[in-house]
Amino acid sequence: MKKNYFLLIGLILIVLVILWLNPIEIIKDLQEANVYYILLACLIHLFIICLRALRWGFIINQTYKIKNNFIVKTISLFAGNFTPMKAGGEVLSGMAGAEINKISLSKGLSAAITERFFDLVVTSCLLLVSTFFTPQPFTLIPLIGGILNTIVVLFIFLLNWREETGLWFLDKIQKLLLKLRFNSKKVDSINENFQNGLKNMVSHSISFINFKNFIILLVVSLISWLFECFRLYILFKAFNFELSFVVIIVLYLLSNMIGVISLIPGGIGSIELSQIALFSLFNVPKTLAGTIALTDRFITFGIVNILGIIFSAMYAKDILKEVKKMF
Repeated sequence: MKKNYFLLIGLILIVLVILWLNPIEIIKDLQEANVYYILLACLIHLFIICLRALRWGFIINQTYKIKNNFIVKTISLFAGNFTPMKAGGEVLSGMAGAEINKISLSKGLSAAITERFFDLVVTSCLLLVSTFFTPQPFTLIPLIGGILNTIVVLFIFLLNWREETGLWFLDKIQKLLLKLRFNSKKVDSINENFQNGLKNMVSHSISFINFKNFIILLVVSLISWLFECFRLYILFKAFNFELSFVVIIVLYLLSNMIGVISLIPGGIGSIELSQIALFSLFNVPKTLAGTIALTDRFITFGIVNILGIIFSAMYAKDILKEVKKMF
């Protein structure tokens, strides 16, 4: 139920944003936009999904299974759109990988967490580097964002590549649950299952990562995120507003981070509001800022959700049921 409340809050925020911006003005901006640039933005997003599918296939050693990898990645992105912090994407990646790629669940979860790790490494680096190119008085914004991302990177590293840290964390959770008077047998059973899963997951992560693989994943993740920012840059072009690519990198990454922190599924509403506020700092008119933010959301949400529903229904009906439980 709590997930439903958060999702409802996000949808209400979207409606309020549209009403606040004035729907007539939004329609006017859309009518004046360059349709070809918007179509290009859609193609760029499809290319981004392909890049993420390529990365997934590389991690699980099934790069050649392009179709399966694309389906798994689309389903996981679809699930992430409806869960707080997009955390459902990792879980559904593991489930979809087990169903479609025929890998173990622990290997799928390991691959999904590895993906999240490299995404955060890249976004942290981009934010920290952008600090040197961001005009005053905004240099502190990407610096804080980069530091926060780096902290999360460290946590994921300790969880996914350091078995003793993960086991220590599980032990603390077990003790907490026992203090809260949960059934000791059930707690012990769950803890044992989690420990076995964690050991398998860490084993997969350690066996995969070497210097060559690290560099390949870093490069693919960097290209993927730069194209995410380039999509937004193209949308600014579509609405005939000039903003430097470096500034767009900072604004896009920060708005996504705010969307994750908000705990609203998929950052619905929170990302759009934060983008409007951040764009306005660089003299983008309020209505135009909102129109660009909503258009970008429509492209990213629309493509992933439509394909996600189709692929889930065709190839993984059990997974679609899991996604429905998120509502």
